[in-house]
Amino acid sequence: MKKRKTASLTVGGVLLFFLTNLVTVTLSVLVFSRVNANENKGVTALVLLLVTAFLSLLWTLADLVRRKIMIDKPVQQILDATERIAQGNFTVRLTPLHPYPKYDEFDCIIENLNVLTEELGKSEILKTDFIANVSHELKTPLSVIQNYATALQAENLDEQTRKQYAKTLLSASKRLTDLVTNILKLNKLEHEKLKPAYTRYNLTEQLAQTILSFEDLLERKRITLNCDLEELELTSDPALLEIVWNNLLSNAVKFTDEGGAIQLSLYKRKEQTVVTVSDNGCGIPPETGKRIFDKFYQGDTSHASEGNGLGLALVKRVIDILGGEITVVNELHKGSTFTVALKDNGYAK
Repeated sequence: MKKRKTASLTVGGVLLFFLTNLVTVTLSVLVFSRVNANENKGVTALVLLLVTAFLSLLWTLADLVRRKIMIDKPVQQILDATERIAQGNFTVRLTPLHPYPKYDEFDCIIENLNVLTEELGKSEILKTDFIANVSHELKTPLSVIQNYATALQAENLDEQTRKQYAKTLLSASKRLTDLVTNILKLNKLEHEKLKPAYTRYNLTEQLAQTILSFEDLLERKRITLNCDLEELELTSDPALLEIVWNNLLSNAVKFTDEGGAIQLSLYKRKEQTVVTVSDNGCGIPPETGKRIFDKFYQGDTSHASEGNGLGLALVKRVIDILGGEITVVNELHKGSTFTVALKDNGYAK
C-alpha cells in the first residue's frame, strides 16, 4: 500500500491561523495609529473594539464556510457510508476529495474505508458460498440415506438387495461423517483453535503406516506404488501431518486409473524435509490448478461422489500453520506431483 501524505493539512491549518492573527493585529495597529491623534482614549478603545469584533466575526464566518466544505462534508459522507456498511451494504465506495499527492487525513480514511468494504464484501461472498456448498454437500448423502432407509422398509425385499441397500446407507453415512469431521477440523484450523503439538517422531514410519491404510484400494485398482523413503525424523505435529498424507495419497489413488502408478518420496533438502506424491493420472487443468486449495472446489466432477472438496483446503491450512510450503506441478492427462516442504521446528513440547 502506498504511503500517504497527510502533513499538508496540519501545516496549512497552522499557517492559516497564523495569518489570521497577523492580519487582525496589523489592521488593529493601523486603525490605532489613525485614530490616536484624537487623543480621546474612549473613542480609540471603542474603534479598536469594533474593528477587532468585525474582523473576528469575519474570520469566524470564513472558518464556518471552510469547516462546512473541508470537514463537515467529508465527515457526513463517511458517516453515511459507515451506516450503509453497518446495514450490510459492502458495495459502498467513496471517491477521495483530492488527487493522491495532495491527500489529507479524510482522503486516507476514505481510502482505508474502501479497502475495508472490499475485504468485507469478499468475506461475505466466501461465507455465502461456504453455506451454499455445505448445504449442497449435506443434501446429497442425506437424500440417499432417506431414500434407501425408506426402501429398506419394504417387506418383499430379498436378502441380497437388502444387503446392497444397507451397504449404500453405510457409504452415505460415512461420507456425511467425513464431511462434518472435515468442516470441524477446518473451522478449528482457520480460527486457530487447534494448536500444533510439536514432538520428535519418525516421519518415515508414519508414511509407511499411511501407505498400509490404502493397501486394499491400491490392490483393487491394480496401482503400483513406488516408494523412495529416507529414514528421517522430524519435530512437528504428527496428528496434523497425518491429515496431509492421507489426503494427498487419497487424491493420488482417486485420480489414478486402474493399472497406473504412484510415486512417494521422502528426502532431506538443505534445512527442509520434503515429501512428494506423484501420480500418472488425469492431471489438473490450468484453470483448476488455481483453485484446488479452495474449500469445496472440485475440478473433476466425475469423482465428486468420492470426496467433498475439503481435503486440499485442509492440507493447505495445516502446511501454513506448521510453517511449510506446498506446490503442485502437473501435466494434463499425464499426472500431478504434490511437493510438501517442511521445516524442522527443532524442539518438542
